[in-house]
Amino acid sequence: MNILITNDDGIYSPGIAALAKTARQFGTVRIVAPDVEQSSMGHAITHSRPLSYRSAPITFEGIDAFRVNGTPADCVALGLHMFPDTQIVLSGINMGPNLGNSMWHSGTLAAAKQAMLLGITGIALSTPVGKTEPDFEGLSQWTSDVLKILLNDKGSALYNVNLPPKPEGVLWTRQSVRLYDGNVVPSQDPMGRKNYWITVIPLEPAEEGTDRWAIQNNLVSITPLRLDLTAHDELSARLAIEKK
Repeated sequence: MNILITNDDGIYSPGIAALAKTARQFGTVRIVAPDVEQSSMGHAITHSRPLSYRSAPITFEGIDAFRVNGTPADCVALGLHMFPDTQIVLSGINMGPNLGNSMWHSGTLAAAKQAMLLGITGIALSTPVGKTEPDFEGLSQWTSDVLKILLNDKGSALYNVNLPPKPEGVLWTRQSVRLYDGNVVPSQDPMGRKNYWITVIPLEPAEEGTDRWAIQNNLVSITPLRLDLTAHDELSARLAIEKK
């Protein structure tokens, strides 16, 4: 299997090195990742300037690796151009979870979505980060187990995977949809200039069976996703009204 790996934390992230090391057991791995951090970039595509790539300044054992002056979605588009025989795209392992509404602005998930838009299965992987770096070595077997499940699927698909710090099992989940406070907190830099932080504190507890609930209960969350954002129940109701 030919595997393309990217992320939104950038080419220097230990998460992408850990994912590449685990993925090598499944086939040929290539890395095409942003040259700088692109966290929360969402599905931005560069269209107002040309993209370029260079060999990665760090070594990934037995793996061709390149850095791109673009977004995670750019990396997938360019990576698939560079390696048209790619069969699967992995994105991560992200330094921080991508749960619930964070899917909307996640660069990690956007890379997987870009793969799906181009007809190839995309899998995003993330893990929470605290005051210390995640134990990627401890997560390697769980990452491998998840890939064994998902890489056997036929056809193209899109998955969002979140790994708790110390997993105790795996759970298929749905997306947690909750409201956030969205408060804007004023601050200032050392020069006395004003700046602002936007908070993302959830206002409601996680519902059982959701991705967020799984992580809170030390379970690896696997959420199958789709590109169609249509509210089908609403659409059906509106069409039914028009027919009357």
